[in-house]
Amino acid sequence: MTGVKQPTEDWHTVVARYARPVLWRSLWQLASSLALYGAIWYGAYRALAVSYWLSLACIVPAAGVLVRIFIIFHDCGHGSFFRSRRACDAVGVVLGLLVFTPYVQWSRAHAAHHATVGDLDRRGRGDVWTMTIEEYRAAPRWKRALYRLIRNPLFLFGLGSLSQFLLLQRFQMNPRDRRNAISVFATDLALAGFVTGLCLLVGVRAWLLIQLPVMFLAAAAGVWLFYVQHQFDGVYWTRHAGWDYRTVALKGSSFYRLPRVLQWFTGSIGFHHVHHLSPRIPNYRLAACHRENPMFSEAPVLTLRTSLRSLSLALYDEAAGRLVGFRRAAAAR
Repeated sequence: MTGVKQPTEDWHTVVARYARPVLWRSLWQLASSLALYGAIWYGAYRALAVSYWLSLACIVPAAGVLVRIFIIFHDCGHGSFFRSRRACDAVGVVLGLLVFTPYVQWSRAHAAHHATVGDLDRRGRGDVWTMTIEEYRAAPRWKRALYRLIRNPLFLFGLGSLSQFLLLQRFQMNPRDRRNAISVFATDLALAGFVTGLCLLVGVRAWLLIQLPVMFLAAAAGVWLFYVQHQFDGVYWTRHAGWDYRTVALKGSSFYRLPRVLQWFTGSIGFHHVHHLSPRIPNYRLAACHRENPMFSEAPVLTLRTSLRSLSLALYDEAAGRLVGFRRAAAAR
């Protein structure tokens, strides 16, 4: 009937069409990413005999592929990469060795992040430490100094990001959780054996010269992606009483519009608003879901250039409903 507005399709129905992994696409993405990572890593190793600068030229794309592997690991944690949960868990555990992360512990912490993102009353669960202006002004001097250090980009995307994967992931975040404890211990034990084997194969020096910079670049890129997808000008935060899943997913997560090559390396995680609305959508279907459904036009858009503004943001101003820098907190006194 003309002139009659048709009812808007429920968002649950919309995302459900994409929350179905395609076996051949998952297998191809997994196999090609692992093969490419291994080939580039081997190329970096052989290049050491010629020049370390030549080896570094291989290390940069290797770090990019490792980010892509982490996205597959991440999808396994959500149960979105294969229809079988057992298959997801098995692949996730193995990939955890490559990304230096215990699968069970990380997956549980990340699930808590999805359940609490944008909630000012439930911060601190798998997210970047964020204080409100009022909290920062009321905090003791040592806590303000620590917060400034952790929020400093040089620390956050430097030593902080590397230590997150090389050191912090070696410990249990919840010692009372037996399954977490087993996951961390088993990962550390297997990782020790895996690294020892590689060192015996290529030499300790070669392993350090290749793996450390690969991990550093991949960790910095991964933390940046996680950071910028929830820390940007105009991000939506609210107290628990007003928290709404759909609103937080679409307005509390960014659409990070990246060039095609970077979208490939990052496993399309820039479509973060889609991912938060439905974590069961595999990474290779996020772009189609965004493109084919007008509802996703609500999401705030970031580009490489505009995302850099996020570096100066550090505190949430509840009165203004936006993230601001430290200068705003000083001016508000």
